[in-house]
Amino acid sequence: MTGKRADKTVVKLLFTTAILLAAGTCCPGAETGCSDGMATPSRSALTRPEDTYRKTGFSFTPIPALSYSSDLGFQLGAILDAYWFGDGSTYPKYRHKLTAEACYYTKGSGIYYLFYDSEYLIRGLRFTASASYLPNTMMAFYGFNGYPAPFLRDKNAGFYAVDRNLLRIMGDLQGPIAGHLGWAAGAAFFHYATGRTRVEKYAGETTLYDLYRRYGIIYDDESGGGSHIELRAGVVYDTRDNEPDPSCGLYADLLLYGSPDIIDRRGYHYLKAAVSFRHYLPLIRGKLVFAYRLCWQGTVAGRAPFYVQQNYATLFLKQINSDILGGAISLRGILYNRVVGDGMAWANAELRLRLFDFRLFGQEWYITTNPFFDLGIVTRPFRAEELQAVGNDASVPDDIRKAIYSGERETPHMSAGLGIKIVMNRNLVLSVEYGIPFDRRDGTNGLYLNMNYLF
Repeated sequence: MTGKRADKTVVKLLFTTAILLAAGTCCPGAETGCSDGMATPSRSALTRPEDTYRKTGFSFTPIPALSYSSDLGFQLGAILDAYWFGDGSTYPKYRHKLTAEACYYTKGSGIYYLFYDSEYLIRGLRFTASASYLPNTMMAFYGFNGYPAPFLRDKNAGFYAVDRNLLRIMGDLQGPIAGHLGWAAGAAFFHYATGRTRVEKYAGETTLYDLYRRYGIIYDDESGGGSHIELRAGVVYDTRDNEPDPSCGLYADLLLYGSPDIIDRRGYHYLKAAVSFRHYLPLIRGKLVFAYRLCWQGTVAGRAPFYVQQNYATLFLKQINSDILGGAISLRGILYNRVVGDGMAWANAELRLRLFDFRLFGQEWYITTNPFFDLGIVTRPFRAEELQAVGNDASVPDDIRKAIYSGERETPHMSAGLGIKIVMNRNLVLSVEYGIPFDRRDGTNGLYLNMNYLF
């Protein structure tokens, strides 16, 4: 089952599962640790009754960006998180947050990032804004549609790489409708510059990107990238007790986002939809939380260029890189960008066990572990006819056909692993996670040292 029918089926399943799980597992406030039944405490009372610590004023957290990702390599740089808590009455929720990051990864990418978030800058509205420049000379490119695109272990890293530089500027507003239901609207500007990898040691070697261009799977008018403005609007339902580190509640959103062809004028205009549902169930109050996330996104009208298909549509990025599916922000342990299609669905589940608390440098800290399971699948293929045409063309050399099209059926991509989190003031989350895919067509393992929970 593929195409629009598969996408509709997946969306129905997501909504049905989400409603049943939310209805069947949310308990009265005394049992879950959240007040108002399924809902969380009011926005001005986010801490548990037994908590007495209140952070006030400014909190500056300069951090050397010394981390590691199997996808990107070692990270070298600096991060500054600045929080304003005011009189502490909203703690652990901050009033204003500013993040700045500049870093370089040893596998050829970089991050230059500025982010701001507040519910207090504009009365009654939440405003988020970010500006990012993300150069990458070795951007992972494994083709389209998951398992129909072969992963050949005898190919080097340069074969599965493209050069991509992304400039991304985003701004969003969220406001209330009724109770925990709200609206969201925003705009973003994207400029992609794409081409074959420029790493010198792979000069002259044929890459998968070269083959996709040669056989018409990537079109000439999109091969170098492009610029577009994306507009989005949707609804949000949020009852979490604390956004960076929830211990109860749920979050759901439905977004429509589209791009009119007003800059490049190459005929690429599209409308996409994205659905996500996240649920946080306290099993042992203050100690153990079961968290899961269900997501789907895909094109519902128009035609999108190849370079936007892996972009994760969300109002609040947990990680700066927004490429899915595969890797640190979607399917941990699976190859970065391994699963790309015109429609994609994925799920994540984990147990978050709070091990112990301590005070250090005048801040509140605790350590948590999170065993996890991730799953993703292409629900609607992208340019499947072009790929099949090459795979079935006897005039194309066998080695090229085997590199472009496997003829295999798409099935779920799955992985599992374990993480450790160090949390400061229930806002800053330092993370280490290690995942292993169930199928070696998705790689061997992934190790990620970064920030924030996955969801």
